[in-house]
Amino acid sequence: MTITGELLIGFEKRRGANSQLWGVEAASGQRLQPGFGGAELSDLEDACALAESSFDAYRQTTPDERARFLERIADNILAIGDELTERCMAESGLPRARVEGERGRTVGQLRLFASVLRDGRYLDIRIDKALPERTPAPRPDIRLRHIGLGPVAVFGASNFPLAFSVAGGDTASALAAGCPVIVKAHSAHPGTSELVGRAVQNAVRDCSMPQGTFSLLFDSGRQISQALVADHRIKAVGFTGSRRAGTAFMQIAASRPEPIPVYAEMSSINPVVVFPKALAARGDEIGRDLVTALTLGAGQFCTNPGLILVLEDSGYTAFAASLADTLKQSQAATMLTPGIYKSYRDGIEALEANPSVKTIAKGVPGNNFQGQAAAFETDAAKFLAHKELHEEVFGAATLVVRCATVGELQAVVSALEGQLTISMHADEGDYEEARRFIPLFERKAGRLILNGFGTGVEVCHAMVHGGPFPATSDSRTTSVGSLAIARFLRPVSYQSFPSKLLATELIDENPLDLPRRTDPAL
Repeated sequence: MTITGELLIGFEKRRGANSQLWGVEAASGQRLQPGFGGAELSDLEDACALAESSFDAYRQTTPDERARFLERIADNILAIGDELTERCMAESGLPRARVEGERGRTVGQLRLFASVLRDGRYLDIRIDKALPERTPAPRPDIRLRHIGLGPVAVFGASNFPLAFSVAGGDTASALAAGCPVIVKAHSAHPGTSELVGRAVQNAVRDCSMPQGTFSLLFDSGRQISQALVADHRIKAVGFTGSRRAGTAFMQIAASRPEPIPVYAEMSSINPVVVFPKALAARGDEIGRDLVTALTLGAGQFCTNPGLILVLEDSGYTAFAASLADTLKQSQAATMLTPGIYKSYRDGIEALEANPSVKTIAKGVPGNNFQGQAAAFETDAAKFLAHKELHEEVFGAATLVVRCATVGELQAVVSALEGQLTISMHADEGDYEEARRFIPLFERKAGRLILNGFGTGVEVCHAMVHGGPFPATSDSRTTSVGSLAIARFLRPVSYQSFPSKLLATELIDENPLDLPRRTDPAL
């Protein structure tokens, strides 16, 4: 499949005329061919008009038809083969194994939502039949189902060029919900985005879906992104990226004549809390495992452990020594973009220059745009006094905070912002203390982990990849797992409707064999 640098608007491929952007080889900073034409406002208008005109037809397709559509997208992505892998490796600097694993996750997400559609419980159908004899007032027949919100804008993420990008979790869940999707590709991996976008576009055609079901836009600036969020036909936004961009989109969406939800995953330092008995018994092991989690993906996962809270005991010396020794052997890794590398380097230099912080160890120095892992140390009082130490350094950097008492640990956790994950390392002798902290951890994060780390987000039914602000913009939702579909659905009740006017999902005969809640079940 030849990469052309064209926009995909419905079934059409067209050259954008609003300046030009290029993919960049992450390892060298050199341009990759071809150049990509940026979208103009007229291109955005066409994509939004197509999505709006296609919405009713698309949302009325059956769950099984949409399931087969998602499965076709998955098949088409796999059919691209090595061309996709190699382009993604070049644009992201990620190794082959990581890219192939992420491609598998992307395909797995699409197939998960196909199974969700066939299962039918996502519709949450409820039927309360009429009670004409009820006194003092009869009850009418009332039935409920969930429908798609409308066209959805999705923004590709820099750190997951497949799984959180063009056909990633936001797109898969929105399409499953019956919502057309307009994707704004991330400028760091335009070639990868086009290849996947054409796989989606071909699936739309192959499965006879309305042509406005999917569009893909490129833009080197902010104009198209901001206009997409502001467009009156867009009814929700899916975003993974920086806190600055996420909050900007939230403000645009909130200031519209019709405000819409922005489901933004933004900033998280994913605290790891080490309790005394675990520290004493296996501090060296925890130190080694921490480095593995810290350096995974050059520290560019949204769940890498950026803050370690240690309730001090006799095991701290072994923990710190193990952490330092292991980290000193860790190899530098190419970061996603030269810009991300620069931001990481600036963050490391700021920590090194902070008089409240001590450097524990650094990894092997790298070349060009390779990030050198680093670990730092401070105490609870200094951490609480310096808000800049609470900020995320996106990359393989972590800060150890030594807490002398349970009270200090509680104060530090209480001062934290919302997080995607909080991990606890606790042995059985720590359980009583750990149990007292769990309610506080629940208030701070969307996922709690025991004796592990937040990296490795499983795509499954029980996963929550979300949390209180600024981890996400809406702590009631998740961007990973089958529950992600709920973001793009809304409930509608039908009162006193005859069978001939009801949607197929709601009629008594239940020809689609969908699970439903009725009076006895409730």
